[in-house]
Amino acid sequence: MTTTIEVMCNHRSIRKFTGEPIHPEQREAIMAAAQSASSSSFLQASTVVRITDMELRRHLMALCGDQAYVAEAAEFWIFCADFHRHLHWVPEAKTGFAEQLLIGAIDTALMGQNAITAAESLGLGGVFIGAVRNQPHELSAMLNLPQGVIPLFGLCLGHPAQDPQPKPRLPAPVVFMENRYQTEPDETRMAEYDQRVRHYYQTRTGGNKDMTWTGQIAATLAKEARPFMLDFLREQGFCLR
Repeated sequence: MTTTIEVMCNHRSIRKFTGEPIHPEQREAIMAAAQSASSSSFLQASTVVRITDMELRRHLMALCGDQAYVAEAAEFWIFCADFHRHLHWVPEAKTGFAEQLLIGAIDTALMGQNAITAAESLGLGGVFIGAVRNQPHELSAMLNLPQGVIPLFGLCLGHPAQDPQPKPRLPAPVVFMENRYQTEPDETRMAEYDQRVRHYYQTRTGGNKDMTWTGQIAATLAKEARPFMLDFLREQGFCLR
């Protein structure tokens, strides 16, 4: 196993940070790694907004469910899908297609994954913040995001002040299939996985959380998430056709 694979397989979310800043050379290396991610048709349909204004950071923390690490981490970046840049340079460009939302989201997610992997290879840690989509209108106004730009997720980065264990992932045979989709679930394998996840949560929380993976997804998918999102996307010029 290579060092790179070890870093990736040992990924875990870090939500507690020391007060130590990230050195500019490290930050620039992480940015370079993020920009080196693959890009569909070389559109490079992403923009990252680095939040250095601490008052703005606290306002954003409030919009993100008051998650303290949004304000406490050494760095907080907001990753956006961006076609505003393309329309500026090519005003006649055809935009608004659902496929372009997929391109922007995929390109930006790849950038984010490169960024966290680079950070972890430097001994840093981080956590992604999907809650930047909780109040997208307010957040977009704060960041002056024009039409053609949508915030997808945030990323906290810093020096870890905790050492959690990686969460157990689904068994590989459940995720990786050959030639065709296997619609019949492996009940035995999934039951074993549920118990692994339950043990993980019980160990991590000192017995305060008793939850299986299927129980967690049942709770998460029991209601519609962010029902305002389609309207927001259309207001920003996405998913018009």
